[in-house]
Amino acid sequence: MTTTAIKTLHKTWPAVSEFLSVPHDDAAYQRLVDLMDSLIDEIGNNEKHPAAGLMETIGVLIAEYEKEHFPIESTTGIEALKYLMEEKGIKQSDLKEIGSQGVVSEILNGKRALNVRQIKQLAERFNVSSTVFIK
Repeated sequence: MTTTAIKTLHKTWPAVSEFLSVPHDDAAYQRLVDLMDSLIDEIGNNEKHPAAGLMETIGVLIAEYEKEHFPIESTTGIEALKYLMEEKGIKQSDLKEIGSQGVVSEILNGKRALNVRQIKQLAERFNVSSTVFIK
């Protein structure tokens, strides 16, 4: 890197460091999330947009913070189903497409596994990947 480039960085870094630094606390993380939301609104899927590289960099910084501070625990398909049911306010009796209330109860209690047909129907109903219910 040339001396001129380093001098330019010294001048511009204070103005952009808030948005291009690794977040070390929730406030810095939230600033990046807010910036990402604004960039998505402006750029969308336009990979040729002048700020597309910036959006990609912000995404990496956010992902690293989330990986460290919000680890995702692996869940079973049944846990995912229970979560989705609670989130959508769905009762066992509302899942007639996967079987009778007795069958649904056995599935939710781990006494019966979901079959391929049921997994496909649940994925369609909740608009998620079928892999959610396979674990």
